[in-house]
Amino acid sequence: MLSEAAADGRLTLNEHAERAERAHAARTLGELTALTTDLVAPAAQPIRLDNRLAVAGVLRRERRDGRWVVPASFPVTAIFGEVVLDLRAALLQSQHTVMYATVIGGSLELIVPEGVAVQVSGRSVLSRQVLSRQVVRGSPPPPEAGLPVIEIRAVTVGGMIRATTPRRSRWRTALRRGRAAS
Repeated sequence: MLSEAAADGRLTLNEHAERAERAHAARTLGELTALTTDLVAPAAQPIRLDNRLAVAGVLRRERRDGRWVVPASFPVTAIFGEVVLDLRAALLQSQHTVMYATVIGGSLELIVPEGVAVQVSGRSVLSRQVLSRQVVRGSPPPPEAGLPVIEIRAVTVGGMIRATTPRRSRWRTALRRGRAAS
């Protein structure tokens, strides 16, 4: 798209070179869309963001999984219901995502891939927080180059917040080692 814009005169060669360099250095989807927003109309953008920001599980189960765009900040509500957010195939719009969670008598489950840190903070009354080894509670994780952080700012009453990273299958690990050895 940047090359087409330079070819038809919408970008100068210097602008094209600068944007191409930023595109190669981009780590998040939001950084890529910012490079092309002034070139075409929003309906013609190659990547469209989900306008449904809030996720609510009120007296029911709500699940988001597969390929979806995670906004930089959004509210999550689980009132006597369950919300499951599977981020393994999701695209993070920002390196630092803030999730404002309200959990009352329900549960919030966050499934993150390896290499994504999760920070949980906020108020909790008669509630549980189940966090895997890779998940950080309270203070932010040490700044590492390129490490995305999901911050959950929660108010939890009689509910549960669970953040996990799925374990790798032992069979797959053994198969990979066997193939590498042969």
